[in-house]
Amino acid sequence: MASASEVILPIGTQKHDPAWKHCLMVRSGGRTKLKCKYCTKDFLGGGIHRIKEHLARHKGNASCCPRVPPEVQQAMQQSLDGAAVRKRKKQKLVEEVKRLNPNQSSEEAAGPLELVPVQGGGALDAGAVQVEVKEEGAAAAAKAPERGRKRRMGTQVPGLALPPDSGQTMSKEQACMAIGRFLYDAGVSLDAVNSVYFQPMVDAVAAAGPGLQVPSYHDFRGTVLKRSVEEVSGLLEQYRASWARTGCSVMADEWSTETGRTLINFLVYCPEGTVFLRSVDASHVVASPDALYELLKHVVEEVGARNVVQVITSGGDCHAAAGGRLTETFPTLFWTPCASRCVDAALDDIAKQGGISEIVESGKAVAAFIYNHAPVLNMMRRYTNGKELLLPGGNRSAMNFVALKSMVGLKDELTAMVGSEEWAACPYSKKPAGVVVTDLVGSAGFWASCSAIVRITEPLVRLLTLADSARRPAMGYIYVGMHQVKEAIKKVLVKEQDYRPYWDIIDWRWDRRASRPLHAAGFFLNPRFFYSVDGEVSNEISSAMLDCIERLVPEAKVQDKIQKELSMYKSAAGDFGRKMAVRARQTLLPAEWWATYGGGCPNLARLAIRILSQTCSSKGFERNRVAFEQIHDRRTNVLEHRRLCDLLFVRYNLRLQQRQLPKSRAFDPLSVDDIDVVEDWVVDKGGLLSADEDSSWMVLDQPIESRGPSDCSSEDDAEAFIIGLDDEVVRRAGQDVEEEDGHDGVLCRMVA
Repeated sequence: MASASEVILPIGTQKHDPAWKHCLMVRSGGRTKLKCKYCTKDFLGGGIHRIKEHLARHKGNASCCPRVPPEVQQAMQQSLDGAAVRKRKKQKLVEEVKRLNPNQSSEEAAGPLELVPVQGGGALDAGAVQVEVKEEGAAAAAKAPERGRKRRMGTQVPGLALPPDSGQTMSKEQACMAIGRFLYDAGVSLDAVNSVYFQPMVDAVAAAGPGLQVPSYHDFRGTVLKRSVEEVSGLLEQYRASWARTGCSVMADEWSTETGRTLINFLVYCPEGTVFLRSVDASHVVASPDALYELLKHVVEEVGARNVVQVITSGGDCHAAAGGRLTETFPTLFWTPCASRCVDAALDDIAKQGGISEIVESGKAVAAFIYNHAPVLNMMRRYTNGKELLLPGGNRSAMNFVALKSMVGLKDELTAMVGSEEWAACPYSKKPAGVVVTDLVGSAGFWASCSAIVRITEPLVRLLTLADSARRPAMGYIYVGMHQVKEAIKKVLVKEQDYRPYWDIIDWRWDRRASRPLHAAGFFLNPRFFYSVDGEVSNEISSAMLDCIERLVPEAKVQDKIQKELSMYKSAAGDFGRKMAVRARQTLLPAEWWATYGGGCPNLARLAIRILSQTCSSKGFERNRVAFEQIHDRRTNVLEHRRLCDLLFVRYNLRLQQRQLPKSRAFDPLSVDDIDVVEDWVVDKGGLLSADEDSSWMVLDQPIESRGPSDCSSEDDAEAFIIGLDDEVVRRAGQDVEEEDGHDGVLCRMVA
């Protein structure tokens, strides 16, 4: 911008005119001048007002800038117009002051006027302000000891509002374009506008008014980041204060990056919320039980062993070995394999089953054809009233079955579309892939198979959402949940030869590791389930409860007290038998029920709350939306690495907080922001669908915002799963009753 002979001078912080942001102050040959940032024209006189006229393209006093962006030209014009308005208002105020204070000198009246809010406890009347006169010139010189002081007048001037910086406002379209240019220029993911902090940011900028001096690059790397770290650290301390009462779960979320790194994100869960601690490059750790043990041990010590109820990791052999050693070092906690990963693996295995695999691939063919042809996609959206064919399923394993469920829900609309004259006239329907779509959508067998698959897998998908739930601790439900899933599969397939392969998949993924005492104890301590069992619960559940007492309560005296208090719980004695307590078994969260009605059994209640307040998953939150690779770049300076770690700490925890908020997130299946989940359903990997066609996205109809999914929909699925739990399934789970063959149900065969 500046030539080699020119020196750029700093622009002082007192220069508030918006035009200063669009010019440079340079010194050359002993003279100081202003230079336009856009056309580099020099201005030796006229000051900032001349620059502003130049940018506003005013003809006369200054030449017009040929390269000024439209929004800058508009802003400069508004500033010039606003200056004229303020000048007229100022003169009017001077005249009003003279009228109200006839004894005031002309020099005082001519001094600069400032409008300040009325002081007082009440709300500010927008139509009333107080006038201050800053004394300058001869009057100020005559009162040197009072230089710079302001003389406040108690008179309120009605009908005068605080003048804005300009007399006009920017249109919504202009504001949207300004935001868009920033996002496009900075390369920011457009998913950023889904942030719950986006609208508050826009509101804050609008409230500050035109000419806001935004924080600098160094501010965001420095003071702003420091304050954000302090805020998030304060939240961590707030959560930490609850760990002693509810206990917490250390979550080791292990995953692989596109570059082949194995990262472990460490988080801590409690009912108050989940907090992210750090991300570790564990590429050379996960293959060594000893190294993995040392890593887990360090995190447990940081959190506080007495606070930790369990450490949740993947269920691999190395993890099991490291977890076993960890429980020897810390005899008051459990190692538990991640329930979500077990369910994910079961869904993957089910998707590979012959009949199911073929139907899933057929569904992908329909979706990929629709989402790779703009005219067809527009047609589909018209027939579905804007509803999307695909909604994200959280991860790829669930996506296959979430997508099939969504398609089944739109069966009538899709059938009407392919049977319409519009479809028949569409050139894409006559292509080979279009003919396949016509045949599939028009096939009753295809839809029957899709419906059967959805009925088989929907309970498993809902169990996955329950295990990952941010609002309802899953520990009190996961044990009976697995029994419910198996029973749902049996009801659909009826015959043992049909449902047994799916049961075997679930049993292999769920039971291949050591028993999960916490899961069974969660069933025992959930009053809704415990009191639904006729007679005694199974030995497996009772034994698991004893395991938890011995491990989580190291003091022998307290263990003995809990044993005595168990008899009160089993017989529903004392407050446990109150009518309110009986009704609340179905409505309160299990831990809340114990906190409300367990006062007569304080030791058992304390243990129950700690067990029932835990999650069953080690999975974190939207890893693809938080940049992890950068902090593990070995080329990073030590100080910068620490800064990046703090930035990641802030970013991930802000994301985690959003899970607690009932906010929908706008979603487009075509967007790269969700490609990790929907890739198999929207990407033409074979290049067969549109290689020689115009694939312009500009002709697409914009998706309807209200169809965007949210965390609330997942939480609703979890609630639906719990509400739908069968009492007979609960009884069988509690007594370990073997299911009999020949249970009534509807036979649905897979169509090859």
